Amino acid sequence: MRSFVKQFFESESGAVTVDWVVLTAAVVGMAVGVILLFNSGPQNVASKISDSVAGIGIDTGNE
Repeated sequence: MRSFVKQFFESESGAVTVDWVVLTAAVVGMAVGVILLFNSGPQNVASKISDSVAGIGIDTGNE
């Protein structure tokens, strides 16, 4: 049993898996952060454009 534990802790075959899991979690976390940061930006821009366009009057020349 003791040799199994010693062999388990000296083995490096699982280290690559741990590295990829940590790297993937970091990328996913950053992506979620960026999405949350820029989530309201396009909606605000669209609202401002809509307000600007709604305020434009059209001259038909029939008056």
